[in-house]
Amino acid sequence: MKIAYLFPGQGSQFISMGKDLYESYEDVKRIYDEVEKITNINIKDISFKDNNLINETKYTQLAILTHSLSILEILKKNDIKPYMSAGLSLGEYTALINSGIIDFKEGIKLVQKRGEFMQEYLPKGGFKMIAVIGLKDTEVEKICEKIDNVYPANYNSYEQIVVSGLEKNIDIATIRFKEKGAKVLPLNTSGPFHTKFLINSSKHLKEELKKIKFNKGNNYVVRNIDGNIYKEKDDYVQILSDHIISPVKFTKVIEKMLEKGVNTFIEIGPGKILSNLVKKINKEHNKEVQILNIQDKESLINTLSILKGE
Repeated sequence: MKIAYLFPGQGSQFISMGKDLYESYEDVKRIYDEVEKITNINIKDISFKDNNLINETKYTQLAILTHSLSILEILKKNDIKPYMSAGLSLGEYTALINSGIIDFKEGIKLVQKRGEFMQEYLPKGGFKMIAVIGLKDTEVEKICEKIDNVYPANYNSYEQIVVSGLEKNIDIATIRFKEKGAKVLPLNTSGPFHTKFLINSSKHLKEELKKIKFNKGNNYVVRNIDGNIYKEKDDYVQILSDHIISPVKFTKVIEKMLEKGVNTFIEIGPGKILSNLVKKINKEHNKEVQILNIQDKESLINTLSILKGE
């Protein structure tokens, strides 16, 4: 069995995510407590209580990261190890921390800063992100090229592209996409992520990245920016600072994993967005794979049972 871990990004969060795990497992509690000590942020209240803080970028990223990392503790205790890993946007940091490329404490602080910078240094003005479903990437790109301040941000599958930009321009693009027969859905995000609008956030993040020691990983991590595997000599500082102003090429990430023989995908964290994308991408490749998901106690127990052949 060749296992790949997949970690979700912003937009997958929901109130009370991780609560049943926190109440059931000491290892999960320990991770939440460690994150609170490192950041001085009450991540439990943000994650578990019915408030809107979980949708503020400076908290969202930390909450999703903590949820995923806490689940990983249970998998480690059960001796489950990935051959490869990757994440969507923020999820790439979860993969880098889990692989040991970035130290746990440094990774928590880095993601805290990333969330703060992505919220604090957004330019003023209304922004929107939409998912365009049913058009090929080349068709989406052609429409974006003809409208100012509208950019492809996430290549999620062969016919699902996230587009980001100024709200009024996105509204124009929405009309064009629908004219071509696409379905268009607004996304639960608070900024034009993975576009040039985040250039100031990228510059500030780069200074933080320069302080990080990058280590050799214990599994292959596939990067968003081009679908290639990180190598020890890569310029992590440049790649990760470019990451938030460059489109996420998730389709290429999954193509690389399939090419390397991955036959078991496990999405670790809130939601099932990535699991569904893998299904869509694999339709074009027709590989025999199993796609699992862990976000709560029930799905954790089910996944462990499947992996252990029980």
